[in-house]
Amino acid sequence: MSAEKIIFGAGCFWSVEATFRAVNGVTNATCGYSGGHTDNPTYEEVCSDTTGHVEVILVEYDSSQVSFEVLLDHFWNCHNPTTMDRQGPDIGTQYRSAIYYFTPEQERIALASRDKLQHSGRWQSPVVTKILPTSQFYKAEEYHQNYFKKRGIR
Repeated sequence: MSAEKIIFGAGCFWSVEATFRAVNGVTNATCGYSGGHTDNPTYEEVCSDTTGHVEVILVEYDSSQVSFEVLLDHFWNCHNPTTMDRQGPDIGTQYRSAIYYFTPEQERIALASRDKLQHSGRWQSPVVTKILPTSQFYKAEEYHQNYFKKRGIR
């Protein structure tokens, strides 16, 4: 097994977590916060739009079963990467589109993938997804983990 990880921000983390849990080769998906300036933020603090954190998913995967490129395809397809600080009805900087990479190779592949999407004509507006080095990841409160499964939502 070749264990790797990546952090994605694509709006409310509940649906993003469910999206990645369904991908064959993903070994774990954890809701959390990243990219901000506050240590150990709470959900309420992140939602206050004062911490700088993004609602994110830490995706752990077996690269012998699923490629990073396939994970990027899921990322681009599970949200609108052209809306700044918003996904659907959810508005705030915590919902911004972001990829936090762990390796230079992930950065290179993510940038190429974003550029390809931008030039594909799929979106009329520019892709605003930030691609940044990984910052501290803080696991979200337990009630956020497996949120849809716990509530019987598909």
